[in-house]
Amino acid sequence: MVFPKKYLVGIFICISMIGTNCKDTKYGASAELASIGLLRGELLLCGSGEFGEVQFSQACSVETRETFNLAISLLHSFEYIEAEKAFAKVIDLDPSCAMAYWGVAMSNFHSLWAPPSREELKKGSKVLEMAKDLAKSPREAAYLNAITLFYKDWETVDHKTRTFNFSNEMEKVYETYKDDKEAAIFYALALRSTADPSDKTYQKQLKSGKILESLYPDQPNHPGIAHYIIHNYDYPELAIMALPTARRYAQIAPASSHAQHMPSHIFTRLGLWQESINSNLNAQASAICYAQSLDSTAHWDEEIHAMDYLVYAYLQSGDNKKAIEQYDYLKTFKKVFPANFKIAYTAAAIPARLALENKNWTSAATLELPLHNLIPWEQFPWQKSILYFTRAIGSARSGDVPAAEAELKHMESLHTSLVNLGNGYEATQVQIQITAGQAWVWLAKGNSQEALSMMKTAMTMENNTAKHPVTPGEVLPAGELFADMLLKLGKASEALAAYEADLKLHPNRFNGLYGAAKAAEEVGDYEKAAIYFKGLRSQVINSDSDRPELAEANAFLKLHHVNL
Repeated sequence: MVFPKKYLVGIFICISMIGTNCKDTKYGASAELASIGLLRGELLLCGSGEFGEVQFSQACSVETRETFNLAISLLHSFEYIEAEKAFAKVIDLDPSCAMAYWGVAMSNFHSLWAPPSREELKKGSKVLEMAKDLAKSPREAAYLNAITLFYKDWETVDHKTRTFNFSNEMEKVYETYKDDKEAAIFYALALRSTADPSDKTYQKQLKSGKILESLYPDQPNHPGIAHYIIHNYDYPELAIMALPTARRYAQIAPASSHAQHMPSHIFTRLGLWQESINSNLNAQASAICYAQSLDSTAHWDEEIHAMDYLVYAYLQSGDNKKAIEQYDYLKTFKKVFPANFKIAYTAAAIPARLALENKNWTSAATLELPLHNLIPWEQFPWQKSILYFTRAIGSARSGDVPAAEAELKHMESLHTSLVNLGNGYEATQVQIQITAGQAWVWLAKGNSQEALSMMKTAMTMENNTAKHPVTPGEVLPAGELFADMLLKLGKASEALAAYEADLKLHPNRFNGLYGAAKAAEEVGDYEKAAIYFKGLRSQVINSDSDRPELAEANAFLKLHHVNL
C-alpha cells in the first residue's frame, strides 16, 4: 500500500510525554489523552511511503481506515514511534475506536525487544483503561483483553509472566476467530516472544513459523508475515528456511529502516556478507533520514543497530577500512535516541570486534567504551561486560595475567547484578564470557589441561543458548576460541575438527576459514587447506582487504599450484 504524500514528510508538531505540556487541540485530543504521554503529530516517514499491504477489518469510522491500516503496517515492522502516532491520529478522528487504543498499547509492548520502560507501561495501562467502556465487538474485546493481560499488575508481576499471559490469551483469539488472519499473525508473534532461548529444538519458533507460512501465499506483501518468519528462523539450523522471505521483506516495506535491516539477520546466519552489507547500508540511510526529520544532530537506534551488523559483515569480508570508518563515524555522535539496549550493545561490540577479529591483543587489552557520556552504562551490565571480556582476552593473550584477572572480577560483579535482577539470559551470556576469559588466563599460566576444559565448557554453554536478536553474532564464538586454543597447543587435528564444527554454526567467518586452513595445512591435508584458503579469498572479492591472512592464503595456493 502506498500512503498519501501528506504522511511522508510532515512537520513534527509535538510529542507530549508525561509531565510536559503539548497543545494538541488541532487534533481534538482530550486533556486526558495528552496527560498519558501519547505520541502525536505528523508522521515522519522516509522514502516511498510503502510499508506493505495490510487490511485489518475493524469497526471504526470509514475515514480512519487508511490511517489504521498504516498504523498496523508500521507496528508489524516495529516502527513503534510512528505506529503510536498513527493510532493517535485515529483516536483524534474517532475517539470511540476501541482498537486504536489497543494499537497504542501494542506500540508500547515491543515484544521481541527489551521490556517496556515504566513510562511505557504506565501509558499502555492508562490507554487501555480509557478503552474499557467503549463499545466494541466480541472480537475487538478479545484483542483488548489479551493486551490488557500483559499490562495487568505490571508493577508486581514480572515481564516474562505477563508476556506468557498475553500469548495464552492471543491463542484463544486465534482459535476463536479462525478467519482472522491478523489474529493468526499476532499470535505467531506472541509465540515467538515466549520461546525459551535454551530450547534448541526451537519448538515455538517452528510452530509460529508454520502458522505464518500457511498465510504467506495469500498475503505475499504482508510485512508482519515476512518479518516474523525471519525472527522465527534466525538460527544457524533454521536460517535457510527464511532466505527467500528475507530477500522479499525489504521489497515489501521499502520505507521501513527495520524492514531493510531484518533480512541481514538471515544473511548473517548464512554467511552472505555482501547481501548483509547492502541490507544494512539501506537500513542506515533510511534511519538517518528519519532521525534528521526529528533532530538533525541526533542518531536513531535503528541506524546504530544496523552499524553493528555492517561492521560484522565488513570484518568477515576482510574489509578493515570500511569497518573502521563505521567506528570513526560512531565516535562523532553527540546525541542518540533512545539510549537503549540496542545502542549500548553496538557501542560496546564495534570496538571489541575490531580488536578481537584482527587479533590485536594490545588494542583489546586497553579498550575504552565510546559514547560514555550518552549511554547510562550502569543500566546495561551485559553490554558493558563486552568491554571487560575484550580486555580480559587481550590481556591474557598478551601474557598479562594480573590485568586479565582484574577484568574477570569486573565481569563477575556484572554477572551477580544480572542474577539479582532475575535476568537469566543475560547472566548466562556474561558467564560464558567469564568462562572463556578464565580459560585463556589458565593457558597464559601454563595450565593447558584446565584451559581446554574451561574453554570447552564455555563452548557447550554457548551452543546450548540461542543468539539474542540484538547481535549479528557473539563477539567471538566460543567454538572458534576453543579451536584457536587447540591450534595454539599444537593439536592441529583436533583444532581442524573444532573449526569445522564451528563453521557449521557460523558459516564463512573469516577467522574460522583461516583457522581451518592453517589446521589442515599443519596436519598435511593440503587439499582441505586449499578449499578453506580459497573460501577465505572468496570472502574478500568485493573488498580492498589488507589482511595478512590473505597473503598467506595466496602464498599457499601459489605454492601448491591451485588455480587462483
